[in-house]
Amino acid sequence: MAPWSQDSHDAGRALGRRTWVFSAGFAPSQSTGFEPEFTSRNTLCLLNTGQKATCVKLKVYYEEAEPVGPYEILVAAQRVKHQRINDLIEPEAVYLDQPYGLVVESDEPIVAQLYYLDSRNGQLTVSHLNPSALP
Repeated sequence: MAPWSQDSHDAGRALGRRTWVFSAGFAPSQSTGFEPEFTSRNTLCLLNTGQKATCVKLKVYYEEAEPVGPYEILVAAQRVKHQRINDLIEPEAVYLDQPYGLVVESDEPIVAQLYYLDSRNGQLTVSHLNPSALP
C-alpha cells in the first residue's frame, strides 16, 4: 500500500483541527515583476477534506494595534481554498508592512498553512510558514 491512500484514514472523516495559530505573518506593500503573479503577499491555504462546507473565521493580531476580525471565508466540502491575506478588506484591510499574528478557527476540522511570497528589490523569496502547535 502507498504511504497515503483513501483507506489510510477513516473514509469521510475530516482531517486537521478547528484552530490554527500563525505568529510570523508579514505582508509587504512593495513588489517587483509581473502582477498579479509576483505581487508580494501572504496566502492562507485551507484544506477541507470533510463532507461538509465550513466557515473559517480569521482574527489578525498586530504589535501596535488592536486585533481585527473576524474575517470569514467559506471552504467547500472536499476542497482547497487559497485566500490572499492582502485581499482581506472586511471588516478592515489587513495592514501591510506590519508584523501580524493570525488565529484561524473553523466550524469543521481543516488543515491550514501560510504561504509567503516576497518580490521586493527584484528578489524572490518564497516560504511556507507552519502553524504553532496547540495541545
